[in-house]
Amino acid sequence: MFDAINRQSKVPYYHQLYGILRDKIISGAYLPGQALPTEQKLIEAYEISRTTVRHALEQLVNEGLVYRQSGRGTFVAHPAVEQGIGKITSFTEDMRQRGFVPGTEVLNAGLMQAPADIGEKLGVGPDEELALIMRLRLADGEPMSVEESHLRHGFCPGVLVHDYARHSLTRILEREYGIALVRAKQVIRAIPASNSLARRLNIREGDPLLFIERVSYAHSGEPIEYLRIYHRGDRYSFLTELGR
Repeated sequence: MFDAINRQSKVPYYHQLYGILRDKIISGAYLPGQALPTEQKLIEAYEISRTTVRHALEQLVNEGLVYRQSGRGTFVAHPAVEQGIGKITSFTEDMRQRGFVPGTEVLNAGLMQAPADIGEKLGVGPDEELALIMRLRLADGEPMSVEESHLRHGFCPGVLVHDYARHSLTRILEREYGIALVRAKQVIRAIPASNSLARRLNIREGDPLLFIERVSYAHSGEPIEYLRIYHRGDRYSFLTELGR
């Protein structure tokens, strides 16, 4: 059943449609991951223009209630993931605790010489060899973030032989190399999505990302990993507790 647009109301049609769809999402009539009716179906059901439909959907996207996939349609977003920032937690463990099915795709893996900016973060020179592991992180099949791990290869030689689509990097470091990442320093800021990140995360170029730069340390105090994480801004929020 489609609710009717009130033709006598002074509220613009697009805002009425936005309210109707929003109510259905909030009430659970449309479930997370479910496709909304197509633009054409909405046009026919509510007897409104395509511009009106697109304006209403744009509001839902901006609110983080839906997301678009090129060529597929508009889908109801899962509730934003709230993540504490006082503890080092793996993505896989975090998603499982929240009831999502975690997934990982390895986008790139290889060896590189430390660039000046990363070398400065890790306190190493340009001749230090780093292992790069770049992964796309998913929850219930939906892209959530892109992670770029830069590891000091001398501390974990051969680390790239493992399949990080199936295995946890954190656990491999602990099990194979006796390296536990026990503390970290990180900076979080908002940045716009580049074209390449937008394609990978199924968002639009320029959409907001929560960008994290993190340096993680072993028990010895040595910096081991420089990590860049690009979280979808519509799918993540960060929580910290403050006191006096």
